[in-house]
Amino acid sequence: MNKTERGIMSSLLVVVTVTCVLVSRAECLTSTTPMPLNSCKAFSTCDSCIQNPKCLWCMTNDTCTDYPVSYILPPPAVCKLSQARWGVCWVNFEALIIAMAVLGGTIIISITVCCCCCCCCKKRQSGPDRDEERFARKREEIRQRADERKVERKVRHDDIRKKYGLVPDSDHPYSKFENE
Repeated sequence: MNKTERGIMSSLLVVVTVTCVLVSRAECLTSTTPMPLNSCKAFSTCDSCIQNPKCLWCMTNDTCTDYPVSYILPPPAVCKLSQARWGVCWVNFEALIIAMAVLGGTIIISITVCCCCCCCCKKRQSGPDRDEERFARKREEIRQRADERKVERKVRHDDIRKKYGLVPDSDHPYSKFENE
């Protein structure tokens, strides 16, 4: 397992752990105590307020209000993000948004890097084949040129041998006499 895969695995592990903690905490609170049917304004503490998923605790004025379901995040008129609590009292929306953005960005960057590494590895694996073909072509060209030079040298040497009568098949008048 390389560094990128380990990074992705650790990021996923963090996400799963945080999700499990938040979900298990919310399930424990909601499963042990029955859901109150009264208005959120009746709750006076953060722990009692967040037991109801329809309620939002604001630390600024220590009040429990109905969660504004028409918005994903509570507007500043209801409560500042740094002071709003929902699900658990120790996590505010501002920290949650920052943490999720960093975590999401890390996951996206990790996936992008992993994909780029996979693409580069495939290119590197196919690269030596092209290099080998290129070297083979160069070797073949060099061998052909060497063969051509060898033939040219042989022709020149044969001409020189003919000239001086060193070739036994030659009809040249100065050819060497052989003992028969």
